[in-house]
Amino acid sequence: MTATVRAIALYLPQFHPIPENDAWWGRGFTEWTNVTKARPLFRGHYQPQLPADLGFCDLRVPETREAQAALAQANGIHGFCYYHYWFSGRRLLNRPFDEVLSSGEPDFPFCLCWANEPWSRRWTGEEREILMPQDHSAADDDEHGRFLARAFADPRYIRQHGRPLFLIWRPKHLRDPRGTLDRIAASVQRDGLPRPFFMGVDSHCPGVDCREFGFDATMTFAPHLGVLPGAVGGEITRERALRNLKRGIFDLGLKVYDYAEVVDSLRDLRNAGRAAPCAFVGWDNTPRRGRKGVVITGATPELFAADLRRCMELAQEWDPVEPLVFVNAWNEWAEGCHLEPDQRFGDAFLESARNALADG
Repeated sequence: MTATVRAIALYLPQFHPIPENDAWWGRGFTEWTNVTKARPLFRGHYQPQLPADLGFCDLRVPETREAQAALAQANGIHGFCYYHYWFSGRRLLNRPFDEVLSSGEPDFPFCLCWANEPWSRRWTGEEREILMPQDHSAADDDEHGRFLARAFADPRYIRQHGRPLFLIWRPKHLRDPRGTLDRIAASVQRDGLPRPFFMGVDSHCPGVDCREFGFDATMTFAPHLGVLPGAVGGEITRERALRNLKRGIFDLGLKVYDYAEVVDSLRDLRNAGRAAPCAFVGWDNTPRRGRKGVVITGATPELFAADLRRCMELAQEWDPVEPLVFVNAWNEWAEGCHLEPDQRFGDAFLESARNALADG
């Protein structure tokens, strides 16, 4: 008898204004700012992608958070993985999670993924202008652990083999990975909690086994843009030009791929047994990146369900006792990657997730 696979959806908290984004991007900026200004850039390009059931939600509103959790739970999602922005003790976009933690609502499982990279003007192509740096130190690791202990102690916090599940977005960005993990763990354990189950995300280090750096496991992110031909880098290559022209796309700056092609590109990275897998709903970051964006076309609820089912099989090979599968994402609207219902597909992607998870 196989164990039940728990599906955890990645959750972006940037759907409320904060002073820093007001200063950097304009007053009232949220993720919806990018979403609503998007336009189709070629024939058949599905933009803008606009929300349906939950509308243009504001994550400061408790009823919104309750509705999200209820919708996720009704469709087989086990919990949310909130992106956690920690910069040497300073946190950004933290209000939704803080209110979830302090209020005890919604009663829905969660874990955290530390997005440990600096913030820059990457969206506008100015990656060298750093808005918020990432500086690591031993003292900061200890302080970080003290904060995390408060979250890990919550009964809703997701555990893996009895240990709080904590993901780190860019494992190789840590100057001393083992030291950082050990210091965070020691700080957490001083509060009487077990050592966290550390999982490194391979989004920027494809094929790396994060156990080499002291992590307990790896999560194989999807889609993995780094393995797609020509997806990283701004230069217009002959290969990209031909790919676009064959699709009738005359803007050669765009990087356009097919969903089935991208799933196939993940085959080797999803080496069975090496890592916890991640299924993806779709991808289109042109709301953020404009004509420099990456677009994955042809995503359908049926293809997503097939990918999710394959990831569930891989999850059971990775950990037959407590298999996990991640879903990218619950609400990455400006990356065209959302389980939340939209005006084109309605709740079809959620329904396909529910059916696939029920089969597993």
